[in-house]
Amino acid sequence: MKTFSVVNLPVDNWIKGFMGIRLAFSIGSTLTLAKTTRDLHESKKLTSRIDEAKVEKLLSQDDPLMLK
Repeated sequence: MKTFSVVNLPVDNWIKGFMGIRLAFSIGSTLTLAKTTRDLHESKKLTSRIDEAKVEKLLSQDDPLMLK
């Protein structure tokens, strides 16, 4: 939709080119931000799983109800 708007502007071609480049950079920045946010979320999930596994291991080692 925005590309259609840029192409149909009643201005010189160099202005359309400039606005097209701005649009491309905006899309690239949006994708980069989304990927960074996703990667951060996934790393927190992984860290949480590792911490949970460590706690489970410690609890199972010191559980007085478990018979050895």
